[in-house]
Amino acid sequence: MKLLDDVSDVLPTDRDAATLVGRVHDPQESGPAVVAVRGDQLVDLTDTVPTLTDLLEHRDPVELARTAAPRQSWPLASVLAAPIDGGPGPRLLAPADLQVLKAAGVTFVKSMLERVIEERAAGDVTRSAEIREQVESAIGGTLAAIRPGSDEARAVKEVLVRDGLWSQYLEVGLGPDPEIFTKAPLLAAVGAGAEIGIAEGSDWNNPEPEVALAIRSDGRIVAATLGNDVNLRDVEGRSALLLPKAKDNNASASLGPFLRLFDDGFGLDDVRNLDVRLEVRGEDGFVLDGHSSMREISRDPEELAASALGPHHQYPDGLILYTGTLFAPTEDRGAPGKGFTHQVGDVVRISTPKLGTLANRVNRSERCPQWTFGVRSLLANLAHRGLL
Repeated sequence: MKLLDDVSDVLPTDRDAATLVGRVHDPQESGPAVVAVRGDQLVDLTDTVPTLTDLLEHRDPVELARTAAPRQSWPLASVLAAPIDGGPGPRLLAPADLQVLKAAGVTFVKSMLERVIEERAAGDVTRSAEIREQVESAIGGTLAAIRPGSDEARAVKEVLVRDGLWSQYLEVGLGPDPEIFTKAPLLAAVGAGAEIGIAEGSDWNNPEPEVALAIRSDGRIVAATLGNDVNLRDVEGRSALLLPKAKDNNASASLGPFLRLFDDGFGLDDVRNLDVRLEVRGEDGFVLDGHSSMREISRDPEELAASALGPHHQYPDGLILYTGTLFAPTEDRGAPGKGFTHQVGDVVRISTPKLGTLANRVNRSERCPQWTFGVRSLLANLAHRGLL
């Protein structure tokens, strides 16, 4: 099964108006190159900005991306069509390098309720349908319009505590403080076209299609991209303290295809109005097709950014922040009542017209290419190339 019907789907529909930057693996240098899309070419800016972090921290990232002299260039179409198995040509990497990879959880009511269901099911997928009906009947219709941290939210909490329905997920979904956690180490995310990983032993898991923000060290949000915050529902459902095991596995974070820089034609208001599509196509013929909207997020992107970075916590190289997912697939796949879970070979496509398409294929984390290129490897490679 093909990852995409047409490689042009990788790019935004208004690609000619977009300022797109990212990273590719340059096989001639055995390392990454910082790139920008210019027309039908992908230009290498690594001589000017050795890391993507350097580009984003520049006083004018848009101007640099548009005008910096390229070291070399590649036909854009050939890179987008490159094989994902480490073939001879350059291939897309995740558009992040020295930025910390963070994620906001429980930022949409629908996914918040699914976290409550996981918790009450203690990770047992066979109990999910019955518990979902109970939870949605009790509280599902009352939460969508409530602003987290408000007096109304505190009043709802009092009622739910009284009725024995309060949850740690409702606390971060409705309380004053959002959940912000570390999704993956530096350089661990995979890019468009790569395999994404579900750890062995998990039989209840799902994709989490999200919009991700690039935030500079000064707190300024400068770009957006798409992300897949792959999640093991059975593991997190056993205990929220297992969140690292549920979220951070080999190839369990994907980003891409490119960062779209904020410029005169695209900015944070556009992000606030994005509609995101999730498609899952399985080798068994299973098809899932759903949509979510950033308009339904319970906390504004600027609020999430300020919760992650500020006087209380600095990120000198900036961060990438997954903003959370509305979509928690519940359609049965296989036995009735067991809900959705991935199968090896699934093709996952996350798309929105302004950011393009992030497409990946599912494998077990243990079988995905091992993550071996870390910070030491990056520094050694850049030094060898005379870029440090």
